[in-house]
Amino acid sequence: VQLVESGGGTVQAGGSLRLSCTVSGFTFDDYAIAWFRQAPGKEREGVSCVTINNGDTACPDSKEGRFKIYLDTFKRTAYLEMGNLQQEDTATYYCALDSPSRDSNHYRRKNYGDTMHWWGKGTLVTVTS
Repeated sequence: VQLVESGGGTVQAGGSLRLSCTVSGFTFDDYAIAWFRQAPGKEREGVSCVTINNGDTACPDSKEGRFKIYLDTFKRTAYLEMGNLQQEDTATYYCALDSPSRDSNHYRRKNYGDTMHWWGKGTLVTVTS
């Protein structure tokens, strides 16, 4: 299984960006997928709701509604729509996949990211003033 993120870059504060995560070597029949980020010197944090089997969702750490996850299983791609970006959003963004999926309450726990099975290598987002 391979996850490849793309779409990162430099954007001015207040701007928007859409990241993509293309998944290969995996059949979307029992899964959970989400986006995370990590800034230099900071801990990894979840930034999106968790999409579970493209039906249920769990939203532990979504960022004030500014970050939204969309999954297109036909294209095998998860997207992260980010709006009103601020300098503190500068980080490397990762998508992560879990299979088989767990109860939705599991994905509401603070450190559920530690149990995600596969991770991409990340894409860097830099927000300038």
